[in-house]
Amino acid sequence: MAIPEFLEDTVKDYSKQATAAYSAPINTDTFTGRQFVAGQDPMQTQASALATQGVGSYQPYLQAAQTAQTSGAGALGQSAQTIGGLGALTGPQAYQPFMSPYQSQVIDATLSEFDKSRLAGQQQIRDAAVGSGNFGGGREGAMMGQYNADSLADRSALQAQMLQQGFTQANQLGQQNFLNQGAIAREQQGLAGAFGNQMNQQFGLSDFGRQGMGQDINALGTLGSVNQAQEQALLTADQQAAQTGAYEPYGRLNQYGNMLTGLSGGMQGQQYASDPVSDPYANALGAATGVAGLFGQIYGGRKFG
Repeated sequence: MAIPEFLEDTVKDYSKQATAAYSAPINTDTFTGRQFVAGQDPMQTQASALATQGVGSYQPYLQAAQTAQTSGAGALGQSAQTIGGLGALTGPQAYQPFMSPYQSQVIDATLSEFDKSRLAGQQQIRDAAVGSGNFGGGREGAMMGQYNADSLADRSALQAQMLQQGFTQANQLGQQNFLNQGAIAREQQGLAGAFGNQMNQQFGLSDFGRQGMGQDINALGTLGSVNQAQEQALLTADQQAAQTGAYEPYGRLNQYGNMLTGLSGGMQGQQYASDPVSDPYANALGAATGVAGLFGQIYGGRKFG
C-alpha cells in the first residue's frame, strides 16, 4: 500500500523513533529483583525468635510432673505396706509386742517384798503365843494356818492385779498403735493424691504457658504481617510504576503507528494495553496473614495432661 505524500515525513519520523526504541534493550533491573520484595517485619522476627525459644519449653514441667508421679507412686507403695501390716496388729495375740519386757522382774520383786512383809506377821503370831503360854499349841497353829492362807490369797490377788494391769496397758498400746498406723496409711494416701494434683498442675502450667506463647506469637506475627503487607504494597506499586515507565514508549509508538495506518487507509493493528494493575496491598496482605497464621498453630493446639 502506497503511503500518501502528506504522510511521508511523518512515517519517516515514526520509523526513526521505532528503530531507536526497539533497538535499545529494556533495563529490567528497574522493575525486577529482590529490591521489590518486602523484608521481614521486626515483629515477625520477634515472633519467629519466640517460637524458636519455645521449642521444648514444656520439658521442665514434664520433668516436674514425672518427679511428682514417682513420688506419688512411692507414697502409694508405702501406704499399701502400712495397710498390709495392720493385719499383724489385730487378733488375740496383738497385745504381746507391747508387754513390758521388765514386767516379770517387777512382779518378782513386788512378790518378794510381799513375802518378806508376811514373815514379820508370822513372827508376831509366834511372839504372842510365847507370851500367852500357847507356843506350839493348837491356837497358835490355827492362827498361823489362817494367816498363811490369807497371805497366799493376798499374794495371788496381787500377782493377778499386776498381770491384769500389764495386759490392759499392752492392749491399749496395741489399739493405739493400730489407730496410728491406720492414720499413717491415710496420710500416705493423701500425700499420693497431693503428688497427683501437683503432676496435673505441672501439665496445666505447661499447657497455659504454651497457649499464651502461641497467642503472643500469633499476635506478633499478624501485626508484623500487616506491616510487611503495607511495605510490600508500596514496593509493588513502585515496581508497577517502573515497569509502566519502561514500556510506555512502546505503547505510545503502537498508538502512533495505528494512527498513521488509519490515516493512510489501512487496517489498524491491535491496540497496545498494559497489564491490568491489581491491588498490591490486598495480595500482599493475603499472603502475609496466611503465613502469620502458622505461628499461632505451632503452639496453639498441643496439650499435655
